[in-house]
Amino acid sequence: MTADMNKSSAIIISRPIGLAFLSLYAVQLVAIIILVWLYYQQTVTISEQGKRIKELENKLEILNIIENYQIGFTLDETRQIADVIYEDCGRFGIDPLLVLSMIITESSFKKDQLSPVGAMGLMQIKPSIGLDVSRKWNIEWPSARGLGNPVFNVRIGIAYLFELIYKFGEIKKAVIAYNLGETVTREYFLLRATPPDHYYERVKRTYFQLRRIVDNQKRP
Repeated sequence: MTADMNKSSAIIISRPIGLAFLSLYAVQLVAIIILVWLYYQQTVTISEQGKRIKELENKLEILNIIENYQIGFTLDETRQIADVIYEDCGRFGIDPLLVLSMIITESSFKKDQLSPVGAMGLMQIKPSIGLDVSRKWNIEWPSARGLGNPVFNVRIGIAYLFELIYKFGEIKKAVIAYNLGETVTREYFLLRATPPDHYYERVKRTYFQLRRIVDNQKRP
């Protein structure tokens, strides 16, 4: 009888202790979950801030180059051009410095450029090509005169360059085709002839100049 009473007493005493330990464990578990969640949130925030800082740095690089080379554009226009180059180059996976190099080669970054053959704007787009590209990429076509808008012109030019890179499979051929025209460039290759590459060499030379400028700016 005494043994049974002692056993019952031990059970009665151990239950509160067990519940206390269980409650303590639950509190610790909740605390750990909260700490893990806070760490995750902090990590995500830091990562997002890092991406944002990198994005701003890249945009600033583009903007600085435009400001150094542009002729006739307002500060607001240069910012808009920098934004569209950054965004659309990211969309199509094209190096922004390549596009900037082509603009410098095509129009010397001068406002309202018009070639003798009717190519317009910063990237010297012909209206027929601009209309075709705008239809393919669902870009609203205002009119041929819309190519005089620098932001619209650059959007069309980047999309067109991407098409040529996709069709020809390499940047050199695409840049040559941008200058000579797709049909003429294909005829050269079909005849196993070497198309003139002076335009490509100018773009490449400008590209490496811009690359050196960017790399020098990053040095401490």
